Amino acid sequence: MRRLKFLLRPGWLILALLVAAFAYLCFSVLAPWQLGKNISTSHRNNLIADSLNSDPVPVESLIQGAGPKKDDEWRRVTVEGSYIPNSDVLLRLRSNNDAPSYDVLTPVRMKDGRSILVDRGYVRPVEGTRPPTIDAAPTGPVKLSAVIRMSEGVVPGKDPITEDGYRQVYFIDSPTVGSVLGIDLVSGYLQLADDQPGGFNAIALPQLDAGPYLSYGLQWLAFGIMAPLGLGYFVRAELRERRKEREPAATPAPTLESAPPAPVSQEDKLADRYGKRR
Repeated sequence: MRRLKFLLRPGWLILALLVAAFAYLCFSVLAPWQLGKNISTSHRNNLIADSLNSDPVPVESLIQGAGPKKDDEWRRVTVEGSYIPNSDVLLRLRSNNDAPSYDVLTPVRMKDGRSILVDRGYVRPVEGTRPPTIDAAPTGPVKLSAVIRMSEGVVPGKDPITEDGYRQVYFIDSPTVGSVLGIDLVSGYLQLADDQPGGFNAIALPQLDAGPYLSYGLQWLAFGIMAPLGLGYFVRAELRERRKEREPAATPAPTLESAPPAPVSQEDKLADRYGKRR
């Protein structure tokens, strides 16, 4: 344990805390976030694919009680009724086909007397950011083809506004739009198909692609595993360096130049002396 006392130094403690915090975020936040998006996107794609392969149904069959169920989203529906006059609301800060746009929202009063919000499509801004002149919805009975959508909800601080002569909202939320118009709207809304009465540029359905969320989620899991392993590698490298520093330096072997002369025996001395005399 004495060899690991260096891990109690501030630098190592900070590094360990950072690694632990990063691994925790990877496993508890980042990876679940991406994997959750992959699951929700795959579920949405399945609903859209099923809708495209099924016949439209009257919208009244899907909005019994509190409104449509989540698994009914993207179902192809038909609705018969009439647009409510002077009830247009613009959905601001949207993008369609990679360009800024406004969605035009207008409720329709159905045959049973209830009203449902309809996204009539998008229009492009003029003069940079100002909404264009919006054509009024047709009067009289209409029959519309659409897909049913769930309300988006709201974010605090993003309240409806009136600007450039139009009532505008930041989200397609039936209760919010209903409060702006003073109309009781059923939950959810309809997104018009192409070439419908009162429609503008139809909003395209999402591409049936799961996206990169699964690979991103797996990458965050891998990062969460690699971070502690990397810390362990650096600890091992530090221990190895400290072990080298504690080892005594080896005594160098004598060379020929520094080796002392070999001792001469007495017999060799006598032999040398008598040999020289001869």
